[in-house]
Amino acid sequence: MGRVAFHGVTKRFGDAVAVDDLTLEVEDQEFLVLLGPSGCGKTTALRMLAGLEEPTSGTIEIGSRVVNGVEPKLRDIAMVFQSYALYPHMSVRRNIEFPLKSRHVPAAERRAMVDEASRAVGLEELMERKPGQLSGGQRQRVALARAIVRRPQVFLMDEPLSNLDAKLRVQTRAELIELQRRLATTVVYVTHDQVEAMTMGDRIAIMNAGRLQQIAPPQEVYARPANLFVARFIGNPPMNTVAGRVVDTGIELPGGIVPCPPEMLEALRARGVEGAVIGVRPEHLLVEAEGIVPATVTVIESLGHERHVVCRLVDGQMIIVRQASDVTPPTEGAAVHLTTDPANLHLFDAQTEERLDLGLVGAGGPAAELAGS
Repeated sequence: MGRVAFHGVTKRFGDAVAVDDLTLEVEDQEFLVLLGPSGCGKTTALRMLAGLEEPTSGTIEIGSRVVNGVEPKLRDIAMVFQSYALYPHMSVRRNIEFPLKSRHVPAAERRAMVDEASRAVGLEELMERKPGQLSGGQRQRVALARAIVRRPQVFLMDEPLSNLDAKLRVQTRAELIELQRRLATTVVYVTHDQVEAMTMGDRIAIMNAGRLQQIAPPQEVYARPANLFVARFIGNPPMNTVAGRVVDTGIELPGGIVPCPPEMLEALRARGVEGAVIGVRPEHLLVEAEGIVPATVTVIESLGHERHVVCRLVDGQMIIVRQASDVTPPTEGAAVHLTTDPANLHLFDAQTEERLDLGLVGAGGPAAELAGS
């Protein structure tokens, strides 16, 4: 079984904490993506799982056994790195075959296993070439085949598509997803690219400063971010967030007050929330002549299939509105108002930065009005 589990895992390098009390479980045959900015601890977590680093505390399980202290070669895992790490003097066939040869697999069995792995990634016509004769995408396929041929319980992938150009990255993403489903294996995949995470993962585990922020399916992470970090990190353009102050009639933002139902204000006061942050995705905002929150259009970015309308609030905060290309755009420099369906609002505690589910997006209760009275 390809189950993986971290239980209270911490990794320190001197006084620096790279991974802080990480607890998560990866199900058998799941494609789990570890996502976060550089330095968030995702690669360190993967290296501990591979046995390349030992945790300072906590336990790591692969299958039904604890692997703390177990050598990498005995963990039944295969790792694909950002750098292809191919032997330049060996042919594609010999590169793929190398892990089997080092384990003394008989020659006839090696040939059959190498042929099967090469077919899985479409390398049949390239088997006698050297790495220097291959494109970046072909080299990455060789690295994948070398991992596949070992038939491990778990595949570990550390930003394997980073060296590919944009078009090839899209193609290889789809091929990796198909391959994982065909092999019915467990994959733990590290990336800083949220598009890779959203399109490839069954679930995403988002990390920041060594700590796990949220773990959920991609759509849930996008629709219900657990805190402000996740809200601002997931999405391109990211979620607009505006800090406000809880007042008698609602939440006061720069230029206006977002009215809130009395029961919501009561709940905020009961929790001792004085400052709140309202969040809304760019695609959920409208630019209109009237509304509560005034803004000024500063820049309009046309992307062909859509445009981004960049606005400034009265205090200078930047807000981005995503518009379809067939919508009539405002003019740059125009004074406008921003509105949205109240069901699309998110609310966060300004002090703790945690999500507040008090009748805003997805909670099913009464919602704040941003679109005027």
